[in-house]
Amino acid sequence: MSSLTDDFDFEAALAACVKGERGALHRIYQLEGGRLLGVALRIVRRRDIAEDVLHDAFVRIWEKAASFDASRGSARGWIYSIVRHGALNHIRNHAREVSVDATLETGLADESGSSAADPYEQVLLSSESGQLYDCLGKLDDAKRSSILLAYLDGCTHTEIASRMKTPLGTVKAWIRRGLQALKECLA
Repeated sequence: MSSLTDDFDFEAALAACVKGERGALHRIYQLEGGRLLGVALRIVRRRDIAEDVLHDAFVRIWEKAASFDASRGSARGWIYSIVRHGALNHIRNHAREVSVDATLETGLADESGSSAADPYEQVLLSSESGQLYDCLGKLDDAKRSSILLAYLDGCTHTEIASRMKTPLGTVKAWIRRGLQALKECLA
């Protein structure tokens, strides 16, 4: 599947969406829908809500494709950020903790193919080998864990500080420096 997404031109697909070509949006969904659902599921922790978030994200992608700016990042990254922000907005808007019972947690682990608790292990087990994977491996554990907790789990800086038993300012610095190192590595 990675060769299909490596060869797919997400920027051209977004341009086609702007022109009203529904097939382009459908192709994006075919290639990335499963992984995008995983992003939403990881944040909202309930499949039914994750599916709603994904649906809303694809509506937003269709409606806002013209706002994509290639100078600010990749089209694929833009698509993922819409899903991630949609999931985070759902959590914020509903201002409640989504409880995960043992049965659902087991189901989530089965769906992801792993029950690893460490976010970096999740990335190792589920990601395709690539430049981002290599760059994440170059970060020290604290920076890598902070970034993955923020972007995979959707944790706030305060939540990360609490989980890592580290001062908030330190966590913010780790994330800022880690993202800068990733940006330099990926350039």
